[in-house]
Amino acid sequence: MTETSWTQRLFGGFRKTSERLTSNLTGVVGTARLDEATLDEVEDALILSDLGPAAAGRIRARLSERRFGLETSPQELKEAVAEEIAAILRPVAKPLQITAFPRPQVILVIGVNGSGKTTTIAKLAHLFQEDDYSVMLAAGDTFRAAAIGQLATWAERIGAPLVRGPEGGDPASIVFDALKSATAQGTDALIVDTAGRLQNKRELMDELAKIRRVLGRLNPDAPHDVVLVLDATSGQNALAQIDVFREVAGVTGLVMTKLDGTARGGVLVAAAEQYGLPIHAIGVGERIDDLRPFDPDLVARVIAGVA
Repeated sequence: MTETSWTQRLFGGFRKTSERLTSNLTGVVGTARLDEATLDEVEDALILSDLGPAAAGRIRARLSERRFGLETSPQELKEAVAEEIAAILRPVAKPLQITAFPRPQVILVIGVNGSGKTTTIAKLAHLFQEDDYSVMLAAGDTFRAAAIGQLATWAERIGAPLVRGPEGGDPASIVFDALKSATAQGTDALIVDTAGRLQNKRELMDELAKIRRVLGRLNPDAPHDVVLVLDATSGQNALAQIDVFREVAGVTGLVMTKLDGTARGGVLVAAAEQYGLPIHAIGVGERIDDLRPFDPDLVARVIAGVA
């Protein structure tokens, strides 16, 4: 897949968001001076685009501070909005890097069922492989046979070893075996799938706590990363998921998927503004190379409709 086609798909996913913002900007600005009415329209458009009240208010305040009363064209205002969105996103744009010593770096991947968690694990593994890191996968979501089978299919496809157990098996035991094997083989990264059910938070919390304890017996620094996978189509509900998983799992970073199929991707900005958690990568499809490191300037331009 070419860079252009990936970017075009990202623009496509944000089209409704950018069109909503663009229509408001074009309709009220023309070549007029930036006034309170225009700023109201900009703020409303940003909120309707799922950027959230806090981020929208911050962008409005910055526009007012920097450009109030100035002659502004729609294009200039869109570019100014894009710059303010980028200012929110840049501090959280942090690629997931392999730095642990001794190896492996243990990455727990969490998220609700249906978020794209299992495919994201394979795509993260592929990104690491492209940088010449060795990767092992662990099927720690034993609650669903489909999750184990799906991860096995992806592991075979990308040529990564997989440690798995029976459906309903003890996730902590599987993760222990995986870390022991990865350590013995000198594997650079161990990526662990985990259960995604939230019906019983206490059960999930206990399961993850057990996994952490077991990992700590072999490597006191593990897990090095706890990555939450979010489905962009969930919009503001993604923020509620961050709240829950921070409580039960100690999230250290985010990956957002399905940005090619939603008008609600502006929630990325709301998450950055509200939590300040690193955003490692974003995805726009199901192919192995559809996950890319998060580029804050590109996403800001896409949201604001700046080609």
